[in-house]
Amino acid sequence: MKDLINAILRLLIKVSLHGYFKKIIVEGKENLPKNRPVILVANHQNALIDPLLLATHTRLNPWFLTRAAVFTNPIVSKLLHFIRMLPVYRVRDGFSTIQHNHQTFDQTFEVLRKNGTVVVFAEGSHSLVRNLRPLSKGFTRMAFGLKEKYPELDPVILPVGLQFSAHMRSGSTVRITFGKFIPVDMPSSQSGKLTKSVENALKSLIVDIPDENYAHTLQRLIENEVDLTSKVEVHTFLETGKVLNPIPTVGSLNNKLMKIFNLPLYWLWLWKRNSVEDEVFSATWKFLIGFVLAVPYYFFLLWLAMETVLGTWALTFLIMAWITLWRNQNPQE
Repeated sequence: MKDLINAILRLLIKVSLHGYFKKIIVEGKENLPKNRPVILVANHQNALIDPLLLATHTRLNPWFLTRAAVFTNPIVSKLLHFIRMLPVYRVRDGFSTIQHNHQTFDQTFEVLRKNGTVVVFAEGSHSLVRNLRPLSKGFTRMAFGLKEKYPELDPVILPVGLQFSAHMRSGSTVRITFGKFIPVDMPSSQSGKLTKSVENALKSLIVDIPDENYAHTLQRLIENEVDLTSKVEVHTFLETGKVLNPIPTVGSLNNKLMKIFNLPLYWLWLWKRNSVEDEVFSATWKFLIGFVLAVPYYFFLLWLAMETVLGTWALTFLIMAWITLWRNQNPQE
């Protein structure tokens, strides 16, 4: 029953993500391992949106390591565990809590022992900056710990790059790129070598804008209509100045109409926006508002159309809400 509910939930989230984003591009599906323990290591730029994309756009049905702070409420803790999330404790949570990671690692070992998948955002935190930050050693500890406990297993590291044309806007494009998996076939004394291999693999998958003159470089890319989700196109422009496949400028009229015809949802976001302390969570809250309330709102309009004197107006409003949502497309950044 638990697996069935998870499957239904993933399907609903996947459909909703395709409503939130204009386009979701998935590359490298042929690199997904079969019948192997998989530690999926991804970059982390867009808060909860990142794990939702990975949970719904692979056949791996992964578990996720999540910062322990969100598990403090017992009810929330049970809910998060139900949707395949496990707490990971950091130094900032207090040295006394670090020992709890042993239990989390034991749980991940059991997932991996059954040829399951665990997702690790190895940068340790999220950021809107389009480059790769230093990787923590958690995923190598997990890999070598698994090998020590179950020597007969052959775990692999699967690098995944997540790229967004506009992190905080609906109607944007996201690109998910699965790289070639990296076998854990070295002694634990060479963990640094494994970390470097994964770091190089991730850098080959994601747009990596240098920190020096970052804002100026990003602005040049946007002004020249370079696809910010494409590693190849960004690299080509920075090296040669050529734009391979320009992304045309998008008008704002449809976006404004979408806000009008989905006004209750937009109002709710405007009310919530002021309390969102970390702007990286902007897309997460927009998506969650739509995921929870869009269908009830559309059913309400349908009820008005069928049962009240507002029938024609309500039906027109409903159709326009759908059309503007379907046509929603936002410029890069």
